[in-house]
Amino acid sequence: MQTILLVEDNEMNRDMLSRRLIRKGYRVITANDGLQGVELAETERPDLILMDMSLPVMDGWEATRTLKKSAELSVIPIIALTAHAMAGDDQKAFQAGCDDFDTKPVVLDRLLHKMQELLGK
Repeated sequence: MQTILLVEDNEMNRDMLSRRLIRKGYRVITANDGLQGVELAETERPDLILMDMSLPVMDGWEATRTLKKSAELSVIPIIALTAHAMAGDDQKAFQAGCDDFDTKPVVLDRLLHKMQELLGK
């Protein structure tokens, strides 16, 4: 079973998406902010990270850069998630080290396709 780290500060979004991913057969661990996301990535070594970009404590941009600086953690694919998709946000996400980019509200089929591509399914 593949493990997904969902870094999302909005409780409703976090609960809804984690339940949907669990139903699809994934193990889901969650973090409420970017710093907790980095710490969980270090201890849990998930197969993929879904990273909200607007987070408290440490935003998703900085959390991604931190993870990608680590030799051990840089191999974990990260999909940026943002509700405020502005022109250029996708490029900003790629420059921070994200492997893909998706917008909220999440369209599950689209997100699952991106996840499967990165997980090699």
